[in-house]
Amino acid sequence: MSMNRSSRRVFLGSAAAAAAIATTTRVSPLVQAAAEPSRMRLGLVTYLWGQNMDLPTLIESCQKSGLKGVELRTEHKHGVEPTLTANQRDEVKLRFADSGITLVGYGSNAEFHSTDPAKLKENIEKTKEYIRLMHDCGGEGVKVKPNGFVKDVPNEKTIEQIGLALNEVAAYGEGFGLPIRVEVHGKGTSELPVIRDIFKIANHPNVGVCWNSNAEDLKGDGLEANFQMVKDRFGSTCHVRELDDKDYPYASLFKLFRAIDYDGWILLEARTDPSDKVAAMTAQKALFDQLLRG
Repeated sequence: MSMNRSSRRVFLGSAAAAAAIATTTRVSPLVQAAAEPSRMRLGLVTYLWGQNMDLPTLIESCQKSGLKGVELRTEHKHGVEPTLTANQRDEVKLRFADSGITLVGYGSNAEFHSTDPAKLKENIEKTKEYIRLMHDCGGEGVKVKPNGFVKDVPNEKTIEQIGLALNEVAAYGEGFGLPIRVEVHGKGTSELPVIRDIFKIANHPNVGVCWNSNAEDLKGDGLEANFQMVKDRFGSTCHVRELDDKDYPYASLFKLFRAIDYDGWILLEARTDPSDKVAAMTAQKALFDQLLRG
């Protein structure tokens, strides 16, 4: 049956009104993005709160406190080291898979500034060992770090050497599906302009910056300027200290992360020594949730 003329006028008028309402109430993409919940997740670096925990205790502590992942640091009590056998690596992988806690990756002490070619090669090969270890254990990446400049060597030469070494280990990690994360670290090398210059050389797409919440972040033109300097090379991890530390502007840092829609890990690298680590981790999770809300 065809629609009569009167009914058709009503229908068209209603449709036009609905379209007008939809147009005027359409949410701006910027407003919509701001309203969406952040995808950042809180995890733990085993330095220092987890350094004396064995692996079951470490995982259980994360479960109880609401932390979602952990970056295992070398030479800590959990004992996840390149010396693990294939069966032991499978056990670590299964333990994490069954727990619901993510093995975010490995916190190595690999560094690439030494002028001794043998020592440089040793650190590169050690990084490759860590990559294989994390691949076998189900980890998501490997952290390395610049660790300072060398006396009587031009800084530019050290920067170039670090950058080239990072390209090598990044290419190796890409073959295992594991990114290399460069912690902003070391005397002189923790300055953000230096990190920026290292990443001009380290141009492999599989290597990224791990922001480290250092006092150096506030130098020069301040936090935002330093953040903008390296934000395009951020990887998937960021280290923070206790989130109630008044010496660092964590509210401003989280605002900057929200502005770029950072969706990686915020990893707690605590410096204090509370007697009840789980209670301390739980308190930090509550602060983290507050910072996410802005």
